[in-house]
Amino acid sequence: MPQSTVGRIEAGLIDPRASTLRALLRACGEDLEAVPRLGIGVDRSQIAERLALTPRERIDEVTRAWRATDLIRWRAR
Repeated sequence: MPQSTVGRIEAGLIDPRASTLRALLRACGEDLEAVPRLGIGVDRSQIAERLALTPRERIDEVTRAWRATDLIRWRAR
């Protein structure tokens, strides 16, 4: 790969394609790997809150939510 290309990448003038980035990393003895980013779009605090509840508390919470949804549907008619 020409030094001019490497220089433009280093200067932030161009964004290399994944294949170019992989070639540069391999030349340094490294590799490029795609891995999932855990927790993106998921509020894990809500999951932890639910898991901290007893089974009975979870059932009660779902029942309250169902009744509220049912009331909304009834009023929408």
